[in-house]
Amino acid sequence: MPKMKTHSGAKKRFKVTGSGKLIHKRAGTAHHNESKPTKRSRRLSVDSVLPGGEAKKARRLLGI
Repeated sequence: MPKMKTHSGAKKRFKVTGSGKLIHKRAGTAHHNESKPTKRSRRLSVDSVLPGGEAKKARRLLGI
């Protein structure tokens, strides 16, 4: 059996914490930021834990 390859897109987007949770960057921060309220920009700037079902898919892509 050949080795499993890590999905290149997934390894750029997700990071595993020490306890094994997956962290991702929130959507909506790339452009059109001048028109968004500062409160929203600050809220979106914080990294977030990936929820259960999504984390399961991401783990498979990462080969964890």
